[in-house]
Amino acid sequence: MAFDGLFTKAMTRELQQLVSGRISKVHQPNQLELLLHIRAQGHNQKLLISIHPSYSRIHLTAMANVNPSEPPMFCMLLRKHIEGGVITEVIQHEMDRLIILKIRAKNEIGDDIERELHVEMMGRHSNVILVDSTRMMILDSLKHLPPSVNSYRTILPGQPYIFPPSQEKKDPFSAVAELIGKDEKEMVGTFAGFSPLNARELHFRLDGADDKKETAQHFLNEFLAEKPAGHYVEFDGKSYFSATALTHIGSEELTFPTLGELLDRMYYAKAERDRVKQQAGDLERWLQNEIAKLKLKLKKLQKEQDQAEKRDQLQLNGELIMANLHRITKGMKEIEVDNYYNDEKVTITLDPRKTPIDNSQRYYSRYQKAKTALVKTQEQIEKTIEDIEYFETLMQQVQQAGISDIEEIREELAEQGFMKAQKSKKKKKPTKPSVESYVSSTGTPISVGKNNKQNDYVTFKVAAKSDTWLHTKDIPGSHVIVHDNAPDETTLLEAATIAAYFSKARESSSVPVDYTEARQVKKPNGAKPGFVIYFEQKTLFVTPDEDLVIKLKK
Repeated sequence: MAFDGLFTKAMTRELQQLVSGRISKVHQPNQLELLLHIRAQGHNQKLLISIHPSYSRIHLTAMANVNPSEPPMFCMLLRKHIEGGVITEVIQHEMDRLIILKIRAKNEIGDDIERELHVEMMGRHSNVILVDSTRMMILDSLKHLPPSVNSYRTILPGQPYIFPPSQEKKDPFSAVAELIGKDEKEMVGTFAGFSPLNARELHFRLDGADDKKETAQHFLNEFLAEKPAGHYVEFDGKSYFSATALTHIGSEELTFPTLGELLDRMYYAKAERDRVKQQAGDLERWLQNEIAKLKLKLKKLQKEQDQAEKRDQLQLNGELIMANLHRITKGMKEIEVDNYYNDEKVTITLDPRKTPIDNSQRYYSRYQKAKTALVKTQEQIEKTIEDIEYFETLMQQVQQAGISDIEEIREELAEQGFMKAQKSKKKKKPTKPSVESYVSSTGTPISVGKNNKQNDYVTFKVAAKSDTWLHTKDIPGSHVIVHDNAPDETTLLEAATIAAYFSKARESSSVPVDYTEARQVKKPNGAKPGFVIYFEQKTLFVTPDEDLVIKLKK
């Protein structure tokens, strides 16, 4: 990964389209992210700013974000100072990972004010700082840094804004010739903006170039392009990106028309998973504990079942005692008799205090109890296996859920009596589950449920009887509806790929997916949410493809 100074230079170029744009809305989805809605050049744009320690970035995004019902304090402050304001400049500070949005807005009495939003993308030191540019004073920031934490620069409201310390490195754009002959470490140590990734790329290109200066200049010019392209490579389990082709990695490369689309592909799923973990970590741990307890219970029940299955011997002992009454007297502790079923000798333990008939009845009584216990044990085993499958399905849903899906999973568990409902000060109005929408490459709409409530809703409320219903075969996953009674082969394969992707088999290949008409899907009486049976299905095999799923997302 390389959101270095060079990539920041390219991102600054891409964000020039926001200059003269008006900030219409400011949202703060969580503690680490901001989302600015901007109307620029006749288009509505969404600018995402993140200070995540691993995914710090700024870029235009097409992805949807869920916002809290009550905006945090920093969001309220930004609304007061920059909502309705016009972006006058987007600049990079030197060659640092620092982009400044200069904004002209108005205060409460209508006077013009100048504000700057400093976006510092520096790993765990990342921050967003609102600055009064006329006085270079900090109005507030996403993260506060008192003097006890950072003696060089204090980040608190009312303090003067001080830029991060300069690395005292050369600007590569002003010293192109000096790049020649430098190895990767020297490039990183001498020139501003170079990460090891981009240093390796330039060194690789220079190594085989005839005109080395022209090669170096061409490399740098790619970061100055008016419309920079995004380049993405996966190799040896790791992901890499840049605003220039990564030819030194020697792996198949994906190219994106914009850096924003590149970063959506690179980070959105990871950041979303992090957000979900923050909100659903306790739920995931609870499910893990429940599954572990149920599996232990299942082992005990199976042991009881093994013991209960020995009941036939109890019945046989009772029969053999009755057949040998003439040989048994009160006070005997055991007797060896012939088993007339297989001509073998059997030694039967007797209670010396009981008569022969009482001993026989004792074995018959134990047989009846074991028979009853076996039926109950089998019922408990079936119920326990059903609960394990249910919780494992929920676990899969939590692991692939978005933030909005988690609340519905909690509600479902409360409704099923497995956990207490979370108390809320405000009474919520009942809302319909929100299902995800996709469109196949041939234009057919597709609906997807990502938890049990959504699965029931999409199958029995959204789908028409003649629509096509899909689900992974014998694998927990999403219900997928193709809104067409006779979808073309491409649509059917794409819908099956979505079903496989949103299932427990996401990391597998050649995943079996069943499909049938929605009218063939039934919900048994008393069945748990999301559980259905279906008929007249056909099966096809697909391999989950994240890129395709992202591409088809509506």
